[in-house]
Amino acid sequence: MTKIFEGLNSAQKEAVETLSGPVLILAGAGSGKTKTLTHRIANLIANGVLPGEILALTFTNKAAREMRERLARLLDRGNSFNFMPWMGTFHAICVKILRIEAENVGLDKNFVIYDTDDRLALIKRAMKALDISDKHVKPKAAEAAISKAKNEGKDPDEMMADAYYPNQRDIAAIYEKYEDMRKDADAVDFDDLLLYVARMLKTRKDICEKWSKRFRHILIDEYQDTNHIQYQIVKMLVNDECNICCVGDDWQSIYSWRGADFTNILNFERDFPGAKVIKLEQNYRSTQNILDAAQKVITKNVQRSDKVLFTDAGKGDPVTVHQARDEQDEARFVASTIRKMNRPLSDFAVLYRTNAQSQVFEKAFMDYRLPYKLVGGVRFYDRKEIKDIVAYLHLIVNPRDIISLTRVINVPTRGIGEKSVQRILEGDIAGLTAKTAAAYEKFAKIMAELREKNANGANPADIIEELVRRIDYRGYLNDGDKLKAEERNENVTALIGEAGTYETLDDFLADAALMSSSDEEAGKDAVTLMTLHAAKGLEFPVVFLVGLEEGLLPHVRSMDESAEDVEEERRLTYVGMTRAMQDLFLSFANSRFMFGGRNYNFPSRFLTDLGYNPYGTRDLDGDGFNDDDDDFGADDPFPDDLPVYD
Repeated sequence: MTKIFEGLNSAQKEAVETLSGPVLILAGAGSGKTKTLTHRIANLIANGVLPGEILALTFTNKAAREMRERLARLLDRGNSFNFMPWMGTFHAICVKILRIEAENVGLDKNFVIYDTDDRLALIKRAMKALDISDKHVKPKAAEAAISKAKNEGKDPDEMMADAYYPNQRDIAAIYEKYEDMRKDADAVDFDDLLLYVARMLKTRKDICEKWSKRFRHILIDEYQDTNHIQYQIVKMLVNDECNICCVGDDWQSIYSWRGADFTNILNFERDFPGAKVIKLEQNYRSTQNILDAAQKVITKNVQRSDKVLFTDAGKGDPVTVHQARDEQDEARFVASTIRKMNRPLSDFAVLYRTNAQSQVFEKAFMDYRLPYKLVGGVRFYDRKEIKDIVAYLHLIVNPRDIISLTRVINVPTRGIGEKSVQRILEGDIAGLTAKTAAAYEKFAKIMAELREKNANGANPADIIEELVRRIDYRGYLNDGDKLKAEERNENVTALIGEAGTYETLDDFLADAALMSSSDEEAGKDAVTLMTLHAAKGLEFPVVFLVGLEEGLLPHVRSMDESAEDVEEERRLTYVGMTRAMQDLFLSFANSRFMFGGRNYNFPSRFLTDLGYNPYGTRDLDGDGFNDDDDDFGADDPFPDDLPVYD
């Protein structure tokens, strides 16, 4: 028993000792929530609760695996698959329940689970059976709509009832046909795993009672990330003893685009009257200066819980706010600062809002000979859309480039198949069908005219912009997955911006080749580049949070929507700031190439939340913060008198 309480602070100990009734653990960033949850499960088992009576839900298989390993060590037990059989993700637990209850939901016990590719393939078959063209309804758009409906617990009839526009009615029809074909194959998709369990628990009270009695204690990690159907499942599984313990932090809820509803955690006390709320406010990651700055940002949100994070790590270095001229200047500042700080490169992380922002940092790090690695993403010049455009450019410069020709001759689709491509390569144009010949002639004409434009000294950015427009490449990228299409289009825009800094296409392609052939740095001492969303759950001694401008962070998409969306952007900023352990740098640029042109942006409102004023020396909140701009030149990219927030 003594081992269970070792190393716990008073709040953590209270959470571990409270074994009955509803408990909400509001765990601030870096406050040891996983440790607390693990020790609480250990205490339950030590007090006579059987491992098979505990339902412990996580959001990743990795989290479940690590928690099981920690628990086995804590209890001096062997870690096997049979230990803590009901610990896992929502989907993993639902699979186990459905294998047992298959006949009660109309499934064979050996049902097949379709992955994303399988589901998309079946949707395309359903569309073909209904004679619905993919020009009218994008398969991925149908897939996204069907997934959203399932996560909201809607069946095809309910989707049809809500449909107003013709394409919405078509998607509802596709949903119905897809369901028929899926059932015929005795298959379920990932969303069905949750949906089948939720409907079974709702319609079969006897089965619901059986499972709620089995799970004497329910524990849920990252409760702020639960969606509507996960919330329903949890509510139905809680028995009369109401032994439910949820751990999470509404301040770090950043996945609404996946269906997560952070109000689930805010409504915990309403859902479970008499709940005990325990706040984990001692942070074991960051210095107090970092925590204070992050607190000033997050407390501007209206919908949130109240917490005040503190640390025993000391005040630490001030948080630095840096004003750059443009995105290249910002990247040089980051690279030169890393060069100046004498510490391992793995200590550094650069966090940004969109994947497209990585390009300018990749280039700066190559110029400064700084090894780097991308986490959760593909290197800029290795992304499909970038490789497509670069292949077109190679073909403009060199018409004999067969590799580039075969890559792009049917991208976007022109109806030029493999056999036709072979005839074209062999010079047998006469062997093409009239339709294929016309498509090829149009393609060749575009290439010839762009080749002439290049010969006349056009700027590389102008060539790319005309190419993208004439082949409707942005339309090609819009395949129905709105978020991915937006990201890919942002990458194309970033490429255009980078190309605009070169005088000739040859120079641009030479540098692009060097970038795409740079060594992979995985496993080496390297700076980490990643999006803010990918950074959740991680920590780094030094963090650069870049691009703090209106329209980027907060993202323009959120600014066009509701106040709730802007609040999520603020939570995203808070997550980024609290990844830093010792040093935090916040930066913004006066101008940035975005949306096809150079934009002059206002500094992010989140910097204003800190009291930062880039337009003068006025001290906004009386804390001694000097708002003077720092105008540094190319010869001195890292001055000694950077403005700081202390």
